Amino acid sequence: MVDRESVVIVGAGPYGLSIAAHLNALGVRLRIFGTPMQIWREHMPKGMLLKSDGFASNLSDPASSFTLQDYCAQQGIAYDHTRVPIPLDVFIDYGIEFQRRFVPQLEDRQVIGVEREPDGFSVTLDNGEIVHSQKVVLAVGISHFQHIPSGLGELPPSLVSHSSAFHDLEPLRGKSVTVVGAGASGLDLAALLHENGVNVTLLSRNPTVRFHDAPGSKPRSLWSQFRHPASGIGPGWRSRFYTDAPLLFHLLPEKLRLKIVKRHLKPSAGWPMKERVLGRVPILQGYSIVSAEKKDGGVLLNLVAQDGSHKEHWTELLITATGYKVDLSRLPFLGGELLSQIRSVEQSPVLQSDFQSSIPGLYFVGVTAANSFGPMLRFAFGVEFAARHLTKKLAQSVRAESYSKPKLDQVEEC
Repeated sequence: MVDRESVVIVGAGPYGLSIAAHLNALGVRLRIFGTPMQIWREHMPKGMLLKSDGFASNLSDPASSFTLQDYCAQQGIAYDHTRVPIPLDVFIDYGIEFQRRFVPQLEDRQVIGVEREPDGFSVTLDNGEIVHSQKVVLAVGISHFQHIPSGLGELPPSLVSHSSAFHDLEPLRGKSVTVVGAGASGLDLAALLHENGVNVTLLSRNPTVRFHDAPGSKPRSLWSQFRHPASGIGPGWRSRFYTDAPLLFHLLPEKLRLKIVKRHLKPSAGWPMKERVLGRVPILQGYSIVSAEKKDGGVLLNLVAQDGSHKEHWTELLITATGYKVDLSRLPFLGGELLSQIRSVEQSPVLQSDFQSSIPGLYFVGVTAANSFGPMLRFAFGVEFAARHLTKKLAQSVRAESYSKPKLDQVEEC
């Protein structure tokens, strides 16, 4: 008889760790694989500040007993829900301490294969071990979904790379670097490169560069709070609806959900970055890339402005801070047969209200669930909803399946 886990979790970022913490409290047998906070530790630039406010950057434990505020208080680190930006290293250390307290069984191994079986799934690890499980939760984050605009990906990685490839910026000191994209990652990276002695230029197709408004020194009036209510993904009634009612969002027509996820929240950076970018980093605003070619050991860009005028720009290295785009085919551990059975739209899984895909027992959380539950799932703020809602349903399903199976002695008597 095959020894089978109840649940396997793939991924050890905020979503994977929070879900494991809740399942542990519910007594569900599980194994979780991944390097803790790997995306944050290896694919975000050193010195970065989180775009999210402190109150929107918590992992989720069952008793809500270990928030980011709790961690900062214990470590003597300055904290405010909105007025103190969160350094990347503080968030990483918080996540690792969360893992130590609530998910001590985490195994720092990588999953290289997931296959469907009659009674669940087989999960193959990088050490050759095969784990059998009733359920699999994919909490893989963004690491597989880097988006490089068409026409740039054909150039060698030594000349064009995604922003996620740069954690340590020191090797770029003294080089000529152009960052493409004026969202949070692009503006943050441009500021950090400038401060690390890099000759950096920011390239944006938008004619304006946006930053969040700095929090006021005084509490907001009741009228201001009513007109523009706060939420974990930004102010406004729409954002508030998306954070407060993800299950209602799930009921919206599919086309409308896809449109909202694409268009809600325009590219912008956190308020502390404004003074670190404007007047310090040269910005080519309102330009789009027509072509890019290798020249003189670097990249020559042919740019076009909104008025139709052209401009050439040469750089030693082009870094695309152009975000992430979910594409299930880029998950290397999903084989073609399993992948073909997952119902998807625009390369994202279509999920039921319990985060379950069209394959029974296979669940997706985080950015891969955004098209089903709203833009909140693209951020750490979605962890609380996902962890509580999914684990409640998952535990009920595991127990129901366990009760429905005959015991071994009953089978032998038959």
